[in-house]
Amino acid sequence: MPDEVAPRPRRPRARLRPEALARARGGAREGLDWLGRAPEAKASLLYRAFRLLVRFVLFGLLRFRIDTSGQEHLPKGGYLLIAGAHRGWMDPFVAMHAVPAEPRCWFLGSGPSTFTARWREVLIQRLGGLLPVWRGGLGIEGHVRSARAVIAAGAVFVQMPEGTVNGPAGRLGPFRPGAALIALRTGAPIVPLAMAGTEELYIGRRMASRVLPPTSARELLGSDWDGVLPERDSRAELDLAKRASDALAARIGPVVEELYPGTVDPPSHPRRLRRRLTWLLLGPGPLEASG
Repeated sequence: MPDEVAPRPRRPRARLRPEALARARGGAREGLDWLGRAPEAKASLLYRAFRLLVRFVLFGLLRFRIDTSGQEHLPKGGYLLIAGAHRGWMDPFVAMHAVPAEPRCWFLGSGPSTFTARWREVLIQRLGGLLPVWRGGLGIEGHVRSARAVIAAGAVFVQMPEGTVNGPAGRLGPFRPGAALIALRTGAPIVPLAMAGTEELYIGRRMASRVLPPTSARELLGSDWDGVLPERDSRAELDLAKRASDALAARIGPVVEELYPGTVDPPSHPRRLRRRLTWLLLGPGPLEASG
């Protein structure tokens, strides 16, 4: 029987501190230190097989539909893909659906939320694609180093600057400045990605994404910026990153709002397995990631 139609429920979950989880593991390795190898742009046979399996499950068994557009804006590789709105566990798959299998994506994502079981960590490390973050960890420079390695390989470095799935449906939440800081320090091209429809999942759910024209930190900051990078970790650098982040959100936000109505089914539409699918891959407690 279909689930009742209601706003997305938030299960009462005990908040698990990332620092405590890290201590229980004997410390938290982030990014390249956790991966233990250079990130690759080439899609391995294992990765391609896993991607095909995931697509069969999502689009065959669950009958999810993603209306995506704007692929003509994608560079060949070596860029930052900055996506919003981040509303659920489907968002990385929506981002992957918007770009080719190769050059492959690498996500800056939450270790505590992803490594909820040892087998998941082992599988992800073998497949690649994730550079984990632990709150209270190594700081922004470790993430910059990860981004530089991905870009140097000609791959795609994906970030979701809201840093949490707890936000309004069909609208962006506040962007954290980490993605803009990485863009400033690397100088890499930025490809904005607008996403909608992932806040609630059920059989046959409609979602949407749109790739926007590439930009850069310099373009986002405009002629008011003299092009001189402030001292690292200074208040001036953070203020500059916030300006770039706000400008990027201003580009993505209206597109999210434009896409969202096309993902909304009428109240009478069956929402089979809504509760189970919405929470399927979300870990214990709010999802947190660097952004």
